[in-house]
Amino acid sequence: MTHASTRTLAEDHDTLLHGAGLLDRSERGKLALTGAGAVEFLNGQVTNELAGLQAGEGRYAAFLTHKGRMLGDMRVLAVGAGAAGQPPAELLLDTERVALQALFDMIGRFKVGYEVELHKRTLERSLLSLIGPHAQEVAGAEALARAEHSSVHAVIDGVDALLVRTDVGIDLLCESADGEALVEALCARGAQQIAPAAAECLRIERGVPRYGLDLDDTVIPQEAGLNERAVSFTKGCYVGQETVARLFYKGKPNRHLRGLRLDSPAGHGEQLRLGERVVGAIGSGAVSPALGPIALALVRREAEPGARLSVGEQGNGAALVQLPF
Repeated sequence: MTHASTRTLAEDHDTLLHGAGLLDRSERGKLALTGAGAVEFLNGQVTNELAGLQAGEGRYAAFLTHKGRMLGDMRVLAVGAGAAGQPPAELLLDTERVALQALFDMIGRFKVGYEVELHKRTLERSLLSLIGPHAQEVAGAEALARAEHSSVHAVIDGVDALLVRTDVGIDLLCESADGEALVEALCARGAQQIAPAAAECLRIERGVPRYGLDLDDTVIPQEAGLNERAVSFTKGCYVGQETVARLFYKGKPNRHLRGLRLDSPAGHGEQLRLGERVVGAIGSGAVSPALGPIALALVRREAEPGARLSVGEQGNGAALVQLPF
């Protein structure tokens, strides 16, 4: 899918705020689990509660090392109705491409003894994101449940697709061979293709971290503010649970995800200093049409919102802010 090069970032950003922007995100990693033991198995590996998951529902979750550090995050979609009283026919797992191998390895290592089969879906499925207040209208998703990660099958101008509710619009998954036809159908309905930079800008403005840029295998979910979205404290055991629970009930995170209002744009990984002390590094960054240069960063807790930090070797300034911007 190509994006009209004559459009500016500001125009794409405006589309995301007031229309329906269309972005091809098919490069994301996708796996599927089938078999009667799929839900039980995955529930023992990830941070959120999956027991009782019904077809058409979904969850956001992280998967961790035994020390509670993040190996990645994912969206778990229960698709295909099973027999009455049985689990869904398939769990579709959607993750950042950088985390795909770790997810694949984790499943392959621990699924022994469970009635579960692992299937690759990254190249077999296209993933399109409709973002903006008119996304539901363009997708014809009025019947889709309001809960985030809810899904329903639909036919859009002859293309079979899975429609998934997101916090900013509607995602659509289809066979890779049908991807271009689905793009054309959505554009004919009023979607406007946008550049990835515009979607990244909106994500940063909303304070949503991304694995591989803001999160890595040194991060505990609570440090990134993910407990409410991704962690259940009432479910049974899962890998890394002890560390996550201990920090939640008895400790204080050493770091917090914060926003930065930058005096000038800064690159990923540039160090942040409070006085002479390094307190973090730049994660995702963008030049927002609305806010100017902004970034996300995990910073040590002694750097509180309102503080002024210096950035990189040049010592450019930044104001530390609570998220979202």
